[in-house]
Amino acid sequence: MTESTTRMGSNRPYLLRALNEWINDNGMTPYLLVDAGRDGVQVPASSVKDGRVVLNIAPRAVAHLAIDNHEVRFMARFGGVSQSVIVPVSAVMAIYAQETGQGMMLPDDGGSIDDDGPEPPSGPDAGGEPPRRSHLRVVK
Repeated sequence: MTESTTRMGSNRPYLLRALNEWINDNGMTPYLLVDAGRDGVQVPASSVKDGRVVLNIAPRAVAHLAIDNHEVRFMARFGGVSQSVIVPVSAVMAIYAQETGQGMMLPDDGGSIDDDGPEPPSGPDAGGEPPRRSHLRVVK
């Protein structure tokens, strides 16, 4: 590949939309695992545990769900209070069915939606603490 070749955009929003539809079509409850420490994440602080938050995005749990190429937006009730939730697509770590755990950890595909600069390094060579094991399991 040459430098003049145009990079494709991120596949993450497409995977999110497709997996959300698949989970809903199978009568299951789609959950998002979100890195709450990422810039732009707007969720109630009381729902954040260990820097992460799990969000139920089932149609019966949220209103005005929109998953575009930049963010996931919806209204949901937390502690009986309706609140707006905004999650940049880059902050979504996984989407899965609550009932079965089937879904996908989203890859860091290196695609570029906007030109705000490079993503911070991640993985074992990035320094800091090693990545934690996910609670998700591979189902064959």
